[in-house]
Amino acid sequence: MFPPFDYWEHYRACRDKQLQRSRRVTQLPFAYHQPITLNDHNILSRPVEELVQDVQKQIISPVDILRCYSKIALLAHAKTHCLTEIMLPEAERWAQGEGLNLKGPLAGIPVSLKDSISVAGFDVTLGFSVNTGQPCEDDGTLVKILKAAGAIPYVKTNLPTTQLSFESSNDVWGRTLNPHNPDYTPGGSTGGEAALLAFGGSRIGVGSDVAGSVRAPAHFGGCYSLRCSTGRWAKMDRKTMLPGQEGIPSVFSPMARTLQDLNYFSRSFIQTKPWLWDHSVHPLEWRPYIEDKIRHQKVFKIGVIRTDGVVDPSPACARALERTVSALQNQGHSIKDVTPPSPYVARQVASVLLNSDGYRTFLSFFRTGETNDPGASQMSLYMKIPRPLKYVYYLWVKYVRRDRIWAEFLRPWHEKPAYEHWQWVSKREAYKALA
Repeated sequence: MFPPFDYWEHYRACRDKQLQRSRRVTQLPFAYHQPITLNDHNILSRPVEELVQDVQKQIISPVDILRCYSKIALLAHAKTHCLTEIMLPEAERWAQGEGLNLKGPLAGIPVSLKDSISVAGFDVTLGFSVNTGQPCEDDGTLVKILKAAGAIPYVKTNLPTTQLSFESSNDVWGRTLNPHNPDYTPGGSTGGEAALLAFGGSRIGVGSDVAGSVRAPAHFGGCYSLRCSTGRWAKMDRKTMLPGQEGIPSVFSPMARTLQDLNYFSRSFIQTKPWLWDHSVHPLEWRPYIEDKIRHQKVFKIGVIRTDGVVDPSPACARALERTVSALQNQGHSIKDVTPPSPYVARQVASVLLNSDGYRTFLSFFRTGETNDPGASQMSLYMKIPRPLKYVYYLWVKYVRRDRIWAEFLRPWHEKPAYEHWQWVSKREAYKALA
């Protein structure tokens, strides 16, 4: 159906997905709605590595771990609205089936996934109603690798429609809240995942990052993340609202409640040799000698960037950074202020490359009446202004408002033909050579 008549399709799709999610929660067996037991507390307090060892020794059942974390995940969802697809019945069948690898490095461990990750039998909505009612026929490569390692995918988590926002809200699933304070955002775009981890409803999870999408939510929620280098984690079969965008590549990346779990999860995943599953992954083994060297090192030289010169940190963030620096210095570590090649140039190049199609691609997913992220909505509107008027506005911002930084961001903000796009890719490579 074509605009504006597709509004009713949008409304029905959002209503149906939310009703489906509610029914899947209410229809769960009673075990998922029971109070937290002493045995649950014991499971929740233990790192992933210890739980894996107990599963491998048959001291603890994968189903017990799954039900424990699922109970907390449901509580997290009730408070923060962080979950999208509830996959618990399927996860329990997997945990009890013969296909579960009880000798794998992630044996019996529940893993939560960002909504953009493909799981057989479930939608990858990306927060767009047009993507509902299209369950994946097969697991994506990342999920296949996790299952081969013994992990149990059990829930998917919320994100913003654009995946370029520090919010996590859309019409299909609703708005996710920060578990520490519901008046604040959990960050984005992997905000649902961070909210779940911060609440304690997951131990390890997977998000994706192009410009801070696992780092900002981890910061907002108080958990851990690692923005992997391109080619380090599998990315085949990934779903995105910017298919084909390679100017600033997005990567799947691990998240965890603790640094110990993040390290173990990363090591376990790389040791599965993901390059045998995905041609885009570099055949680079995990190097335990480097890990051991760092583990036994007592004093580190740590670089600190206090501002990028574009957006200064808020007083609270600046204070937290100073406290961290002071604590590290008191422990004997060497702190050095770092001045990288112009962060302003990096941000400008990244913003141009991420939006060089003039927002055509992600806007093509929207139906009539579908809510856009406020920031993306503002900039997509600016994209549509004729270029002569944009130039007048650029001059006004630069010379009347005297905001040179914002003016220079606005100046190249238009759809790029291939010739101009390639020039910006060259600028990206030139900047990388300086780092």
